[in-house]
Amino acid sequence: MTNVTTATIAGVRIPASALAREATELVRDTASPLLFDHSRRVFLFGALRGAEQGLAFDPELLYVGAMFHDLGLTERFARTDQRFEIDGADEARRFLESHGIAGEPAQRVWTAIALHTTPEIPLHMAPEIALVTRGVELDVLGIGYHAVTEEQRAAVVAAHPRPDFKNRILAAFTDGIRNRPDTTFGNVKADVLAHFVPGFERGDFVEVILGSDWAE
Repeated sequence: MTNVTTATIAGVRIPASALAREATELVRDTASPLLFDHSRRVFLFGALRGAEQGLAFDPELLYVGAMFHDLGLTERFARTDQRFEIDGADEARRFLESHGIAGEPAQRVWTAIALHTTPEIPLHMAPEIALVTRGVELDVLGIGYHAVTEEQRAAVVAAHPRPDFKNRILAAFTDGIRNRPDTTFGNVKADVLAHFVPGFERGDFVEVILGSDWAE
């Protein structure tokens, strides 16, 4: 398992509060090393993008958003009746409320996680919401790859390696959502099931409209 005691990576200080430490331990105990390292990179890359853009953000809220964003892919927190993003968002809100952080800040983290696979919209919202998406986009899709320096990328990956990451994260996505295919309607995860689950049929927005109970 990657060493998580390093206080600063690529110039980004990892939050050291009791809340952040508990979040780290929860994800380390629940998620695979693949998802743990990915989640830490999402925080680091999100923080780096925030610095590059001159955004003022709460590092602790960003950390919880990044660390919890894929908990819906884990056995412990996965449900079958809603999108996996909402699983992680719900757990993050419960976690924050249990630590006395409620109301708008908790909702901000919920939104950051719930929207992290929804292109463009999060980027126009509060910095913590935008930066969870920025971190995910950089680590998974390579969007913003050149917005951080080669030295910064190397430092992040040295602390949290990503061997064969593209194939392994696609497998994690597939395993985490194959038993709830209907929740991928209208979102990017339908692409994953179309590639890797034989017999998967996408929902069709036009067909939903034409097949509704309205006569016209």
